[in-house]
Amino acid sequence: MGKVRKYNPQVKLAIGFIYKDEAFFIKSRDKLKRKFGKIDFQSEPIDFNYTAYYEKEMGTGLKRRFVSFSKLMPIQDLYRIKLYANRLEAKFLNSGARQVNIDPGYVDLAKLVLASTKDYAHRIYLRKGIFAEITLSYRSNSFVPNAWTYPDYCSREYIDIFNNIRKLYVP
Repeated sequence: MGKVRKYNPQVKLAIGFIYKDEAFFIKSRDKLKRKFGKIDFQSEPIDFNYTAYYEKEMGTGLKRRFVSFSKLMPIQDLYRIKLYANRLEAKFLNSGARQVNIDPGYVDLAKLVLASTKDYAHRIYLRKGIFAEITLSYRSNSFVPNAWTYPDYCSREYIDIFNNIRKLYVP
């Protein structure tokens, strides 16, 4: 029988944004900054052209950005952060459509974990309707995708971003 030990690691909060209008990225990023503290990484805008999934709601010409925060977060807070991100998205609705999509997750030495409101075979239920998935795994000195990883997260550009965020993570 294994011995149960206290486990309460601190992990690096990383958040992805999908948006059309830069102003909504800035507004939502700044609200997250006020809540979670100093940003230590911000990517340049990346054309979000891996899927048309968001176009009906958000339009075409979408951009993606990632940020990470200096202050580490308790691992068990991921579901709370996702719920907060959903509330923040709702503040920027226009005729029921999102102006920004906010995807929180965390980086530790072994993986990138993303929060989701959608269940699937590879996702684990956390609490209050929020699930988590290991989107990227760290092996052989780099993040690598899993069989279920979204195509954009499989790109060299995204993997390089998360490798850089991992370098900022000091547990």
